[in-house]
Amino acid sequence: MCSSSYSSSSPSHDETLTLIPGLPYDISSLILTLIPYCHHTRLRATCKTWRFFFSSKNLLSRRRVQLPNSSLSHLLCIFPQDPSLSTPYLFDPRHLAWCPIPPMPCNPHVYGLSNFISVSIGPHIYVIGGSLFDTRSFPIDRPSPSSSIFRFDVSSSSWDRLSPMLSPRGSFACAAIPNSDQIVVAGGGSRHTMFGAAGSRMSSVERYDVEKDEWVPLDGLPRFRAGCVGFMVGSGEDREFWVMGGYGDSRTISGVFPVDEYYKDGVVLELKKDGKWREIGDMWEEGERGRLGNVVVVDGKEGKVPGVFMLDGTDIFRYDISSNRWQKESCVPRKAAPGSSYGFVALNGELHVMATSVDSVETRKPRQQKKTNTLFVQIYHPKRRTWRFMTTKPPLQCSLSFKTAVMCTIRL
Repeated sequence: MCSSSYSSSSPSHDETLTLIPGLPYDISSLILTLIPYCHHTRLRATCKTWRFFFSSKNLLSRRRVQLPNSSLSHLLCIFPQDPSLSTPYLFDPRHLAWCPIPPMPCNPHVYGLSNFISVSIGPHIYVIGGSLFDTRSFPIDRPSPSSSIFRFDVSSSSWDRLSPMLSPRGSFACAAIPNSDQIVVAGGGSRHTMFGAAGSRMSSVERYDVEKDEWVPLDGLPRFRAGCVGFMVGSGEDREFWVMGGYGDSRTISGVFPVDEYYKDGVVLELKKDGKWREIGDMWEEGERGRLGNVVVVDGKEGKVPGVFMLDGTDIFRYDISSNRWQKESCVPRKAAPGSSYGFVALNGELHVMATSVDSVETRKPRQQKKTNTLFVQIYHPKRRTWRFMTTKPPLQCSLSFKTAVMCTIRL
């Protein structure tokens, strides 16, 4: 057993305490530091010494110093529903471990947050914007865009409310600028629950400085664009912010039913001083596809072009920047159940295609069955062009639909 001796100072700094009997403090602390983050909550209950060690705010910073970035655990953060009402979770696919994080601070006047964006910088997860319902607005069945930004500190397991965006927005393009502690957002708007095309669109672009906690406007998009995706290309002075797809104008069918007009092109913003937008033209021919699918980015080495992939139905495409075309890469081996949707995310240089299914587990009474959600993950390695599979049972308290769930990744 671990020593349960207690001192007013943090055990992570008091080397007189025993973490693992028979081992010096520096060796035992190194061993515990290397344990994946998703196991920390369970191990805190071992003894008081471990509880304070795994609760130390400096634990993750020491882990980053002792491990290269490529060896850090690459975790998936899933927001199944409104993060102020439903518990988000961190998932470690390497160790099949799940870890809940506290819900976001709740506002009694608003509910149903959706279409927000989550990104990570270091040990922090940012929840930005979105569409929500406000009981103080009229009509109450029409969602409003949000300008709020919240930050979750994984080290202290706490939320902070930061300076809001200059313009409220949901369904927008967003990307963190590597090695700069800055976030760029572009376009967006808000959508009606029943008539999607009746929502708003915008062209404004902003950049957030984490250290200063302030937003500054950038050159706006060439035209209104919502429901788009954004990512970074290049490094240093040559870094660019790419925005693809989305919708702008709308039209009506038979003069009654509004539908979105989806874009086939993309635009690029040079992030150097006074950078301007340039258009890159259509990415596919007429009739090839109706809209851009789910897009994820596999980060390349510094200065290298990242791998940009799209999941369109059950097909995976790779984007060729030089030709501005999507090329068929692979096909998902196993299809999801009818009516379900796929989740698509890049982790550790691999593409994870996720789908939920329902298993029937027999109980002692043969006529009674208990349904448990199972997450089936198909993993594609772009360099090897190979597939592998795994399953896990999420401890979610609500149903998981990838049509509405929001995801991001974080290295810890």
